[in-house]
Amino acid sequence: MAMINYSTILVPLLAAVMVYSVSANFYQDVEITWGDGRGQITNNGDLLTLSLDKFSGSGFQSKNEYLFGKIDMQIKLVAGNSAGTVTAYYLKSLGTTWDEIDFEFLGNLSGDPYTLHTNVFTQGKGDREQQFKLWFDPTSDFHTYSILWNPQRIIFSVDGTAIREFKNMESQGTLFPKNQPMRMYSSLWNAENWATRGGLVKTDWSKAPFIASYRGFSEEACVVSNGNSSCPNGSGSGSWLSQELDSTGQERMRWVQSNYMIYNYCTDAKRFPQGLPRECLAA
Repeated sequence: MAMINYSTILVPLLAAVMVYSVSANFYQDVEITWGDGRGQITNNGDLLTLSLDKFSGSGFQSKNEYLFGKIDMQIKLVAGNSAGTVTAYYLKSLGTTWDEIDFEFLGNLSGDPYTLHTNVFTQGKGDREQQFKLWFDPTSDFHTYSILWNPQRIIFSVDGTAIREFKNMESQGTLFPKNQPMRMYSSLWNAENWATRGGLVKTDWSKAPFIASYRGFSEEACVVSNGNSSCPNGSGSGSWLSQELDSTGQERMRWVQSNYMIYNYCTDAKRFPQGLPRECLAA
C-alpha cells in the first residue's frame, strides 16, 4: 500500500489529521453499537464477529470519521444457508441528506452464490446500484473488501481487484460525495422480505445464529476531529488522495464486469423512462 507524500499535502487551517493504520485492533478502532452482546471482539482485538438470530442482528462502527480515505476490511461471510441475511459494510454520513458508499452482501441458499450489491448515495439520493456474483466462495475464508474515496473518484475493490469506479462528474451535473464526513459501519441483519430472490426465499431460523467474521481493518484516511475539519488536498504520486486505475486495473475491472456483473443501473432504460442518469451517458 503506497505511503502518502506529505510534502505535497497542503495543511488546512482547520485540524484534519492524516492517519495510516494497518495493524488493526478492534478494541481501539471500532465500537459495537447494537446487538445486545451479539457482536464480539476476541483474540486480543484481532477478530470481530457479528451474529444474527430471530430476535436481533448486530453492528459496529469506526471510532474515526473520515473525509476521503482508503478503507480495507477482511470479511468471512455467513456460511451455509444464508438466505434472507444481509451483511453490510459501508461508509455513511449523518442527517437526512446523507452521503453513503455501500457494499452489501445478500445471502442465498446453500450452494448458491451471494449477491454483492454496491451503491453510492449523495445528499440522500442513491439509485446507483451495481450488483455482482463473486468468483470465489466468500464464506470459506477471509477476503479483502476496499473502498477508495478521494476527490476524483470512488473505487470498490475485492482482493485488490477493482470491480466498480464512480467518478466525480460534478462538472456534468452529477452529485458526488465530497463535503460530508463519513464513518465506517458494518452490520448483519435480517432482510428476508427482499434480500434473496426478491423475498421469495425466507430465512431458515433453524440455522441461526448466523455469523460473519472480520479482521484486518485498515484506514488510510483524513480523519475529521470535532466535526469542524476539512480534508487536505494532496496530489502525491501513488497517494490514495490522487489514486486512479492504471491500464491493468481498468482491464481487470472490465473482466469482472463482463463476467460477474448481474445488474447495472446504467443499462436499465426501463427504470429511467425519462433518460439514463448523466454519469451513465458520460461513461
